[in-house]
Amino acid sequence: MDRGSLINISKFFAMVGMIVDIFFLIPFITGLIYNENISFLGLFILFSFLFFSAILISLKDYNFQMRIKEAILSVNIVWLLLGTMGSIPLINATHITFIDGFFESISGFTTTGATIYSDISDLPHFVLMLRSTMHWIGGMGVIVLGVGLLSLINPTGSLALFKSESTGIKAEKITPKLKDTAIKLWEVYFFITMIDMLLLKLGGMNFFDAINHAFATISTGGFSTKTASMGYWDHNPFIIWTTTIFMFISGINFIAHIRLLKGNFQGYNTEETRWYLYIFLTLSLCLTFVHYTGSHDSLFYSMTHAFFTISSIITTTGFATVNYALWGHAAIAIIFLAMLIGANTGSTAGGIKIIRFVIMFKNLSAQLKKTLHPQAIVSVKVDKQIIPNSIINQVSGFIFLYILVLSLITLYLFASGYDFMTSITATIACVGNIGPGFGHVGPADNFAFFTQTQKFILSIGMIIGRLECYTVLILLSKNFWKKF
Repeated sequence: MDRGSLINISKFFAMVGMIVDIFFLIPFITGLIYNENISFLGLFILFSFLFFSAILISLKDYNFQMRIKEAILSVNIVWLLLGTMGSIPLINATHITFIDGFFESISGFTTTGATIYSDISDLPHFVLMLRSTMHWIGGMGVIVLGVGLLSLINPTGSLALFKSESTGIKAEKITPKLKDTAIKLWEVYFFITMIDMLLLKLGGMNFFDAINHAFATISTGGFSTKTASMGYWDHNPFIIWTTTIFMFISGINFIAHIRLLKGNFQGYNTEETRWYLYIFLTLSLCLTFVHYTGSHDSLFYSMTHAFFTISSIITTTGFATVNYALWGHAAIAIIFLAMLIGANTGSTAGGIKIIRFVIMFKNLSAQLKKTLHPQAIVSVKVDKQIIPNSIINQVSGFIFLYILVLSLITLYLFASGYDFMTSITATIACVGNIGPGFGHVGPADNFAFFTQTQKFILSIGMIIGRLECYTVLILLSKNFWKKF
């Protein structure tokens, strides 16, 4: 690695570290309000901020221009940085191991929501706020990276699939328009978070719970302040439906939300958004029917918790109001299907994303037509735009890599002695950034029972899923390291 590359990576590393330190003031202030012991957290923020500041000051005379290889390596290193920065305060405050802290931290920043804590309610207020803050940073951080570095690295990534969805953002270089777009994204992100928080407060939550759950909802993270998750408020339909709606909103491309503020509704009039709505309603109604006909609960109760559960799973938020693993095999099958789909590109959600399924099904249809009519010229179109074969191939490659990662981690856990349902859903829950699964990692359980090695591998799985496979797995290529 040449000196220029090292400088660029170091500057990016330091900038991200300083931003995280600034956001960590939120849990620090929370600790002050609740008169908790936050001396270590305060010292950690101070010294790490000074460390990153020293790096930036020493490199202030160097221009910051990322090349593709540098961007790839930087993004991967930053996730290790985030996992470490989040883990240190957790280790000190709750006396857990480094791997446990790393798992919880990566789960927070990747907005996965899987936890190693058995009793959430006993954690200090500043720790609960720290977990939610990691969600909130990670949710928008991924989108901002998506319109910048990740679109440079992976042109088939979640926000860069269509140029029409990223107006003003060019993949070949990071332009001044990216800064404007990032600011608008943060404004919309903050605005939606505040509305959700106020509604939750009006619905009966105290301010602390409302802000934590707003952070976790809009980021589609899923960390709660209660061991029972949102089930703590299962008697309050207003809170449950409010969270359902805001999870659904957070699963939509945030560029569409920006356009809405200008009175432009076209961002919502896309095939992906329409399919997102159709799939959400279909799965929710099916789950409502299955639970209502198989239980003694009322239709309203069944609908409330079915719609909440599908919204939580398809947006990869991971909140739970009930132990839906007890609803029977048909319900598990419906929820399992939702786990595999994901929400929209350009949202805070994880998973494969609906647009990739749209492209693959349309390509399958095109191939069937060509089989029947070999001489016909058949194009794959989405939103009246022809999708180039290069994009189709890369989407196919992504889905193959995604399945490959799921298969390898699932087989590893299964070979370690866990039942197949626990193995596969724990893997999907982590790689898909969902949180809960089934078996021993169901909505009423946690990930504490896994060994340290298994937790580390699942943490890497979260990063691979969050960065959409290519960005991490390309590091295994020999060509990547040539002439760096």
